[in-house]
Amino acid sequence: MNDFTNSLSLSASGMRAQAARLRHVSENIANTDTPGYRRKIADFEQVISGGTQTGEVQIGQVKLDQSALPLVFDPSSPLADESGHYDGSNVDLVIEIADAREAQRSYEANLKMFDQARQMSSSLLELLRR
Repeated sequence: MNDFTNSLSLSASGMRAQAARLRHVSENIANTDTPGYRRKIADFEQVISGGTQTGEVQIGQVKLDQSALPLVFDPSSPLADESGHYDGSNVDLVIEIADAREAQRSYEANLKMFDQARQMSSSLLELLRR
């Protein structure tokens, strides 16, 4: 049963990590037009327990994309300097949508693994009852 429990925890950690990644992607999309907003980037890291790698993943420290902010020309904006420019957001919707799709597919793959392990565990218990 330990292998089934391990596979369930591995799949669950993957789902948690992808859900957190999707949350950051949605924050980026929501702030696409926010002046001065920097895109959030979330990396994954392996979980280490007792000095050994468990195979599970978790979201690491969230970093801000340090690429240059685009200059937006809008002289009527209260944020504009004397030349009529202000810093825009460095969020690219195409990249965010691609990241969201990748996170969704990874989440679904982990969900299928979780369901398969649960079904196999249930079938094994049913066989042992006979």
